[in-house]
Amino acid sequence: MAIEQSVRINSQPVPVNLIEIANRKASGPVSSEKSAVSFNELLNSQLNGSGGIQFSKHAQQRLHSRGIELNSEKLNQLSQAIDKAGTKGSKETLVLTDDSAFVVSVKNRMVITVFDKDNLREGVVTSIDSAVIM
Repeated sequence: MAIEQSVRINSQPVPVNLIEIANRKASGPVSSEKSAVSFNELLNSQLNGSGGIQFSKHAQQRLHSRGIELNSEKLNQLSQAIDKAGTKGSKETLVLTDDSAFVVSVKNRMVITVFDKDNLREGVVTSIDSAVIM
C-alpha cells in the first residue's frame, strides 16, 4: 500500500508517493545539484523509444518554432515510413503527413528538418531521393 499525498506545483495538484521518497533517502544521500541534461538529450531519449528516430538540432528547433507536436502515433507512422523508404533503397526521403513534412536520413534514422504545411507550400525540398506519403 502506497501512502500518497499531493503537492501543488504551478497551482496543479501533483500526487507524491511518500514511501518512495522515504526509501530514496534511506538508500543514500540526495544530491542537490541539478542534472545537466540538455533539451536535445532529453528529447532524443524520449523519442528513441519509438522506432529509434533521432532529431537533429535543426529539426528540434523547427519543431519548436513551428509549433509541431509529435505524439506516439505520429512517431510510429514516421518510423514505418522510414522503414518503407529503407526497403526501397532510399538514402534521404521526404515523409509527408496531413499537417507536416519531415526530411529524413534513412540510414541514420535522423530527422534533418521539419516543415509545417504553410512552410512546405512556399519552398522547394532538395537533396532527397524519395517521398513517402502517409
